[in-house]
Amino acid sequence: QVHLAESGGGLVQVGGSLRLSCAASGRTASSGAMGWFRQAPGKERDFVAAVTRTGSNTYYADSVKGRFTISRDNAKNTVYLQMNTLKPEDTAVYYCAATRTYYSGSISYTGTYDYWGQGTQVTVSA
Repeated sequence: QVHLAESGGGLVQVGGSLRLSCAASGRTASSGAMGWFRQAPGKERDFVAAVTRTGSNTYYADSVKGRFTISRDNAKNTVYLQMNTLKPEDTAVYYCAATRTYYSGSISYTGTYDYWGQGTQVTVSA
């Protein structure tokens, strides 16, 4: 079992930056891919970014490419999401997710992930 805890959300003005962190605990905490998803009120949970187990490959939604950066520190069992040039449409609850060591399916699909955090609110004010 893996437990995920997000932190770093908050209120920021348009054009500002935030850094989200997700600390993983559990026997296999660093063994799978990890991702960030977000969900705005009344909308589905959407893919934001993902990183493979070793950190060698990263993936981004088109809407955040060039503005967000995902990274992980396996020694600390933590994944980060650096968010720059924030826009009002980035407002959402951001969720951290992790797969088991071996997974199948698209890394941008919610169903590929086995573990989820409780989420952290990000609000971008105009």
